[in-house]
Amino acid sequence: MPNTEALMTTVASQPHIALECRSLSHWFGSKRVLHDIHLTIQRGQFVSLVGPSGCGKSTLLRAIVGTHLPNEGVVQVHAKDSSIPPTPVQGPGRDRGIVYQHYSLFPFLTALENVAIGLKLDQTTLADRLFRWGHWKKTRKGHLEEAAAMLERVKLKDAMHLYPHEMSGGMRQRVAIAQALVMKPEIILLDEPFGALDEATREELQKALLELYEENQQAKAAGQLPDYTLIIVTHELNEAIYVGDRLIGLSQYWDWKAEGHSAHPGASIVYDQPTPVFEPHSVRDFEIFENQRAAVRQEVFHPKHLQARIAPDSQTRPEA
Repeated sequence: MPNTEALMTTVASQPHIALECRSLSHWFGSKRVLHDIHLTIQRGQFVSLVGPSGCGKSTLLRAIVGTHLPNEGVVQVHAKDSSIPPTPVQGPGRDRGIVYQHYSLFPFLTALENVAIGLKLDQTTLADRLFRWGHWKKTRKGHLEEAAAMLERVKLKDAMHLYPHEMSGGMRQRVAIAQALVMKPEIILLDEPFGALDEATREELQKALLELYEENQQAKAAGQLPDYTLIIVTHELNEAIYVGDRLIGLSQYWDWKAEGHSAHPGASIVYDQPTPVFEPHSVRDFEIFENQRAAVRQEVFHPKHLQARIAPDSQTRPEA
């Protein structure tokens, strides 16, 4: 088993890293799912993760979230403040936000209250709310103001007081994204976030992500660290290339015998390349990246195309 303490300090001196996975492997009984995943994500990157069904995308996401820790290896989160050492993932934490395909909103709370509830649970206790009423009232006002500002950012200013059943699917997903953003996590994970939406709504929310990426670029131009780092899992290649600046292919289709394994050790990273960067309101011309789409289909999804996986030392990408 790898030396976890050594792995946790490999890049502690690099301040612009948001997340890294080192020597990550996972299995369920005799079924090997993930093999030796090495992944470093720079702050401000929007990473799209694709791969065939059953390749372990959700398993990798759960390892990062902390709900299912890997059998081997380490996941660690880096704070914006480079003086703070990397934090190993040992369970769920507020430094990681997640948005699922099926929005987990409380039906009895308004959009505003749904976004504010994370702040409430993170920053106050039941005793605070019961016995320090004056302090709680002031704190609550601040939480609602933060939630309102975030809803305005995701273009839901006029829907703040609506309940989930009064909103469309796209509006509910915007609320879920605002829930994640308001906690100011180091990284946000999106697991097929638009899979249940119609094409028009899906396009609208893709552009919302591009607006966040544009804010990142503005922050960099001003000499500041960007606020948003994303990993989006999607089965739709056009979406993966359109909303991200980096595309990672996780696949069980690689030449594991060439590495001397007697049995398939699990899926690994076989593709890792930058993608074109689009502005939020630019024309969505998918023909621009037809060659990349074809390459991904061949190298990641084709069961008979068994290439060498990307070497661990190469499973990182410099800051975009």
